[in-house]
Amino acid sequence: MKADAMGSRTCLRRLIGAATLDVAIYEEVEADRGATPQALAIVVASSLAAGLGARGFGGSNPANVAFFTVVALMAWAAWAVVTYQVGVRIVPGPQTHADVGELLRTIGFATTPGLFGIFGLLPGMTIPVFAVTAVWMLLAMIVAVRQALDYTSTRRAVAVCGLGWTLAIVFALVLGFFFGPHVS
Repeated sequence: MKADAMGSRTCLRRLIGAATLDVAIYEEVEADRGATPQALAIVVASSLAAGLGARGFGGSNPANVAFFTVVALMAWAAWAVVTYQVGVRIVPGPQTHADVGELLRTIGFATTPGLFGIFGLLPGMTIPVFAVTAVWMLLAMIVAVRQALDYTSTRRAVAVCGLGWTLAIVFALVLGFFFGPHVS
């Protein structure tokens, strides 16, 4: 079997595992430095899916798609920074010793549920799709953070992710309010 076919199967297996909150997949991605480009691609694809799905709010202008895509990408980046700072520096667990790459790979894969944001294009489904994918990504993020930061307590991961998620949503809403297109 060709190497890229194997790589594609591995990436697909990881996407499915990340979406189903498979702890073993998050451990595998954490340890595999070669998964960094995959994680980045997932973050970009998830952000693009959010941008396209946001057309369901009534903004079919390509500039609106670009705006929502960029906001989704920036919100993820803000979430990642807050998660790293809080999780590693403020409330680390006794075994926490993660580098930025390990955390970025796992939380990159945690955006896998965001790929379903594209279904926001369906009439009347934009808000439900965005709500479900946001909560699903939060749950995936909790698993990713717990594994990447070697927490023994899920409670600690919930606190770290909840704070980061809240700040990222506020960040996205503020950007949208002040700089975003008018949506109906």
